[in-house]
Amino acid sequence: MKKGSDLLVEALENEGVDRIFGVPGEENLDVVESLRTSSIKLILTRHEQAAAFMAATHGRLTGKPGVCIATLGPGALNFSTGAAYAHLGAMPMILITGQKAIMTAKQARFQIVDVVASMKPLTKMTRQIVSVASIPSVVRDAFRVAMEERPGPVHLELPEDVAAEEIADASVIPVHPLERPVAQATALDRAAEMILAAKHPLVMIGAAGNRPRLVEALSSFVRRTGLPFFNTQMGKGAVTGGSNLYMGTAALSERDYVHLAIDKADLIISIGHDTVEKPPFLMKSAGGSKVVHIGYQSANVEQVYHPDAEVIGDIGATVTALADRLEGKLATDPSMLELRQTILARINDRAEEDRFPVTPQRIVHDIRQVMPEDGIVCLDNGMYKIWFARNYRTHVANTLLLDNALATMGAGLPSAMMAALLYPERRVMAVCGDGGFMMNSQEMETAVRLGLNLVVVILSDNAYGMIRWKQAVDSFPDFGMTFGNPDFVRYAQAYGAKGSRVTAVEELVPTLEAAFTGGGVHLVEIPIDYSENTRVLVEELRNRSPDIQLA
Repeated sequence: MKKGSDLLVEALENEGVDRIFGVPGEENLDVVESLRTSSIKLILTRHEQAAAFMAATHGRLTGKPGVCIATLGPGALNFSTGAAYAHLGAMPMILITGQKAIMTAKQARFQIVDVVASMKPLTKMTRQIVSVASIPSVVRDAFRVAMEERPGPVHLELPEDVAAEEIADASVIPVHPLERPVAQATALDRAAEMILAAKHPLVMIGAAGNRPRLVEALSSFVRRTGLPFFNTQMGKGAVTGGSNLYMGTAALSERDYVHLAIDKADLIISIGHDTVEKPPFLMKSAGGSKVVHIGYQSANVEQVYHPDAEVIGDIGATVTALADRLEGKLATDPSMLELRQTILARINDRAEEDRFPVTPQRIVHDIRQVMPEDGIVCLDNGMYKIWFARNYRTHVANTLLLDNALATMGAGLPSAMMAALLYPERRVMAVCGDGGFMMNSQEMETAVRLGLNLVVVILSDNAYGMIRWKQAVDSFPDFGMTFGNPDFVRYAQAYGAKGSRVTAVEELVPTLEAAFTGGGVHLVEIPIDYSENTRVLVEELRNRSPDIQLA
């Protein structure tokens, strides 16, 4: 006879799960035993948060939920940040936690926290499994909910007595394809009319446009219509940045160089914008650009985002139908393409500066040199993220993974580990500040144990640089943001990884190239200088390039 844990694992296999990440506890031991004899690999991490980040990144890169497991109480609560990361970032994920027996209470309330209640605001759905017979339907529903638009995390709690209970006759539920509604013809016609009437239309691609299945549809739409486009930070890479229609990335909410194009546009075709991201532009109540929202779901109306028209349905089908209505009918906007050259020239300014410690622009420039087109760069969160969003040109979808939704520190290394597991033949790099790296640095052991080929770049300034920058912008004294660091080279070596330290700007490319060529897990520490860039960025925000005029 099958136990509940056997049925759970069989249901996971039925969904195509091949890996589970996490830190099990005694309440999961039946599940661990069922995994031992299954086709699913259990990958132990050193902290539950890292397991959740890895599962979420699996969902982001594949479109299919990653799965992570933890015990009750403290283990389950350590999933909270990872759940929020997936929830705000629209990454499909299944979180499985254990619980004490629900039919008995031999340990009273020891370690018992209402995890289902705590997960409610952080997930799309959270359920306690109360009977063995319900496991197949609960698991099937969990995967369906996690993958439906808007994707996100689902939490399942499995009490240990339900996991151990036997059942005579139970079978899993067959997987069926997800169907997505298509937009109404009237909405498509209205949007096409607005685009044809515009003098300076501009496409914006947001987070919901950056799904693996949409790459060809969006690239074809841009190609067929000839419309210039920019993207939000989490929309970066949905259409190749190598296109001569690419205007840039909105790394800030206003007064960035790409906002020269946004200010010029009289219509913004917003594809997949998700307001969990920082605003890529600030809508004006009157007299500003009109906005057409194209999305799986209606727009969340916010003070800074209130579209004039909406086209709701499957984004791939929508942009294909729009291209059918627009192809060959739109004239090229030469003024926008001229502006593009100005914007990109300004963004690339100072990319080859020889200062040391290294500037963010030079780091982005040199990392782009060593990463092939399909190489994957996974960012943690810090000051450098602005420069990667602005300056790093992507040529293949999902090759610059950054988080502009929860924007949590500590996710860079686990995300890169997941990418390296999924794509062992590609170059993968984690880029972390010294603050963010130390929040999950223990996963270096996991990376070494898994035999990953991974380069981990640590940008070292001995401070929480982003908050220190904001402190300066707001004219506060420099206080409370600095700390000390370990010897990162020896720290990497202690885990069985390799370590290098860049001591001159000309060493940057050779050191990174050698790290990739040598294979295995290799940490590279790079001292970074934000001071000059902080000053320049503050000036740009306050007085954006007065020498650049809109035509």
